[in-house]
Amino acid sequence: MRNYFKPAVFLLSLWPLIIIGYQIFYNKLGPEPVDRIINHFGEWTLIFIFLTLSMTPLKKITKSLEWIKFRRMLGLFAFFYASMHMLSYVGLDYRFDFEPLIDDVLKKKFVFIGFSAWLLLIPLAITSSDKMARLLKQNWKKLHRLVYVIAIFGVLHFIWLSKTIFFKPLIFLIILIILLLFRINFNKSGSKI
Repeated sequence: MRNYFKPAVFLLSLWPLIIIGYQIFYNKLGPEPVDRIINHFGEWTLIFIFLTLSMTPLKKITKSLEWIKFRRMLGLFAFFYASMHMLSYVGLDYRFDFEPLIDDVLKKKFVFIGFSAWLLLIPLAITSSDKMARLLKQNWKKLHRLVYVIAIFGVLHFIWLSKTIFFKPLIFLIILIILLLFRINFNKSGSKI
């Protein structure tokens, strides 16, 4: 039975791609299609970062190691959706015109912190394999703790981007605080993950 869990999680993780593909194909993106695509991938990036961070708390709560088996896959999907978010922003919004894009990265704090979060995800994606974990040894765990910084940057990016509608960013902020509090509690109880 457990052999089916990973393929099932993989297929479920493709759902955001299926949703946006359907909306593009049937012209259901609304009045601002570019913003819809960019925001869709951005929100799902945060969701997958939070899912990745929730695996250790779920392991502790349920006393089951099964959750940890999904952490790498969910983390890679977070990087995938972050990259789709970035490509949509660069390609659809800026049409790969890098001069104004670089100007925005340097001048707009929400763009700067979002870009920083994506850059920090790259080494985590590159070193996600078992081989890299063995090669880096204790440094692997230290490197992958960057996910907490990335999660904070991602939520700040969302908050600073939302000029008028704060409900969704507030929900993400509350979830982040809960996940970080779990992390503090686990550290006190001697968890190393």
